Formats: sequence, C-alpha cells, structure tokens
Amino acid sequence: MPRFALSLLRHAKSNWDDPTLPDHERPLSPRGIKAATRMSRYLADEALIPDLVVCSDAVRTRATLALLFTPLDHAMPRTVFTRDLYLADPDQILTALAHATERAEQAGRPPRHVMIIAHNPGLQHLALSLPGGGRRADIERLAQKYPTTALAHFTVEAENWSDLAPGNAHLDRFVTPKSLKD
Repeated sequence: MPRFALSLLRHAKSNWDDPTLPDHERPLSPRGIKAATRMSRYLADEALIPDLVVCSDAVRTRATLALLFTPLDHAMPRTVFTRDLYLADPDQILTALAHATERAEQAGRPPRHVMIIAHNPGLQHLALSLPGGGRRADIERLAQKYPTTALAHFTVEAENWSDLAPGNAHLDRFVTPKSLKD
C-alpha cells in the first residue's frame, strides 16, 4: 500500500500592534519570524520538505510559508493558496487537501508529502482526529496545546489522498519551536 506524508503546521505568531488591522491581514511578530526561521532549519535538517503546500491565504500564513522555504537551497514547493483554510474546521481542511491533491494528480504530479499551513482551532482538532497510532507523549502534548509554528507530521498508508480519514494516520512527531535548538 502506498505511503504518504502529511505535515500540519500552524502559522507563526502574528503581530497585534495595529488593532485596526482585520484579522486576515495581520503580519508576523518578531517572535513569529524567529520561530518560523527555526522551523525552516528543522524541516531542512530532517528532510521534511513537502511536494505540495496547501496554505491559507491570510497574511500570516503566507509570511510563514515564505520564511519556511525561502532560505532553503531548493525551489519553493508547489503551493496552493486558499481562503477555504482561513479559520477552517477539520472537515473544511480535509476538503481543501482533497481538492489540492486531486488537481495535482490530474496535472500528473501526485504529491507524496503535503504540508498544510493553517489556523487553530481547526488544525489542532484535525491533528487530534487523525492518529490511529504514534508516540503517546506526542499525542498528549498535541492535545494540551498546538502553539504557533508547531508541526504535526503524519504517515498515512492509503491508496490515495482521498482515503485520509480520522484514525488512519500515524503521528510520527509533534514539534514546537521551543523544543528546537537555535
């Protein structure tokens, strides 16, 4: 059976300095920039670079994406920006993933590793629904808190992406910026 990798990444911390900005338009804070840069190094060191990124179209998710992949020594992964991920619930996230992977497959470029960059609480709820296995300590930490720039990485054994459903993924790791060394 084919194996896929799915990474769920919450956007980096946003900046609240300008209270007049609509939520969708908030940029990253200095702390968010530092955390995204730290996560970028981790992704490169661990060879967790996706084939396809499905990203909310909010300013903070786009900025997170740029910081994750711009400093790396290879091309930016194929990316689909969608308003459908903005404050989406788990079902909306799975639908956005299905549409993006279906389009990639129709274009003859089926992704083996997809990263979703989105928002809480939907991302955490989805991440908690997927594991049918994984390190208990990681699942417990994930249940307690899904901080900004946190990454949940799963292995999915399925015939295709549309088979992804609650309980059929293995949580390989749950990483937060604080757990990474500078």
